[in-house]
Amino acid sequence: MTIISRKSGLAGLALLGASALVLTGCAAAPETEPTTAPDPSTPTEPALDFLPCIVSDAGGWDDRSFNEAAYDGIESAASDLGVEFVAVESADENAYGPNVQALVDQGCDLIVTVGFLLNEATATASAANPDVNFAIIDDFVEADNVKPILFDTVQAAFLAGYAAASYTESGIVGTFGGIPIPPVTIFMDGFVQGVDYYNEQNGTSVRTLGWDFDAQDGAFTGGFAPGTEALTSAQNLIDQGADVLMPVGGPIYFSAAEAIRDSGEDITLIGVDKDIFVSDPDLGDLVLTSVLKNIGNAVYDVVTSAAEGNFDNSLYVGNLENEGVGLAPFHDFEASVDSELQAQIDELIAAIISGELVVESPATPGQ
Repeated sequence: MTIISRKSGLAGLALLGASALVLTGCAAAPETEPTTAPDPSTPTEPALDFLPCIVSDAGGWDDRSFNEAAYDGIESAASDLGVEFVAVESADENAYGPNVQALVDQGCDLIVTVGFLLNEATATASAANPDVNFAIIDDFVEADNVKPILFDTVQAAFLAGYAAASYTESGIVGTFGGIPIPPVTIFMDGFVQGVDYYNEQNGTSVRTLGWDFDAQDGAFTGGFAPGTEALTSAQNLIDQGADVLMPVGGPIYFSAAEAIRDSGEDITLIGVDKDIFVSDPDLGDLVLTSVLKNIGNAVYDVVTSAAEGNFDNSLYVGNLENEGVGLAPFHDFEASVDSELQAQIDELIAAIISGELVVESPATPGQ
């Protein structure tokens, strides 16, 4: 178990104060009278008594994707609140329950559990500790002290599928996932539907490999770690002619990028969760775009709200309308994509938000 704490930077202020004191001692006497020292009996505003905490899934904080985004959110919130936070990294799924309990034992006021796979650990701990508040990302735990944070990523993944179909030269695109759970398959559902919609609108016949929407079945690595399984999954799609790949499962995209590099072919990558052009710049030349799941924003809002005494267990759903999900820029590929593509994407976003175009998945929140 890895525990990381962060504290607001008061040391720099203390150093600045000491330096100012030394300089004042060397300077000429001020012409004005010194300010009277404050009365020590005057009450001062106490420091905020609030400890937010977070536990990762097995992907770890350095996945440059799902977990890292959640970590960024709590780190930013803690900094703005001027409080410490505690982050615990899970080595594997056997650590979920013990890690959550460790945070309870440390006196955390809010515990954010990152991912669908922490459902059981969150449900157990929240039932046993009704005075501790929890938030779980990508799943729903029904309890007064648990806030579910879900994302309607099918909407944003639809845009990615449309973009992939527009960009492909081979007429074949592909996707594969880590584990067949709703937070993964919802991306794949949207991707396939976006490709299909592009075909309908443009009279094309782009094929999607790796996921059958109707059968809800496809290619999975069995976990969220990069390695042989992810490399093989990506290579299988490349061998079948796919020139745009969307791996869904945190760091499994590392292996997809490796397979693309090894192929020596002009194949592009679509990221998920974060804009991996930004979070992993070494791969920027491969990244067509990314399906954004603005986890950091959601975590920030939930943490700051709880710190202000406004915690509630109402469902948070990130979607295109509230910018909880979105599509990243085309970055280095902006000059390579169809000149009309961005305008078409903008029209699709407006149509989805208005309800004119309905994009849903069996994993859509509330279905």
